[in-house]
Amino acid sequence: MEMQIVFPGGAQVDAISGDMVITTNQDGSAPAPFGLFLASIGTCAGIYVLSFCTQRGIPTENIRIVQRMSSNPFTRMIDQVELDIQVPPDFPEKYKEAVIRAADQCAVKKHLENPPQFNVHTSVVEVA
Repeated sequence: MEMQIVFPGGAQVDAISGDMVITTNQDGSAPAPFGLFLASIGTCAGIYVLSFCTQRGIPTENIRIVQRMSSNPFTRMIDQVELDIQVPPDFPEKYKEAVIRAADQCAVKKHLENPPQFNVHTSVVEVA
């Protein structure tokens, strides 16, 4: 698996994965990288919730996930993430725990629980 990170100009930094370009920027014209990271947690859980509900014919129009984060005041690092799966009153009671288990399958969450090693280095490439 490979992704290219490129610098198209200004403060913009893009990630290219296959045919998809993910644009980031620190000036507010695009999401900041850290914002995308945080969004990936909730949207990943959302994919699993959506799939769970779709497979059971449960409408998702009135379901949402509210993601809350708290930070350590000394390190200013996020130390807790809460995902509140908000369901409508007619959501089947028998599926409330199961939808939590579905959200817990999120690959982003699993990678944070068992983080990969990072190896950062430089290499020289010839410019064409």
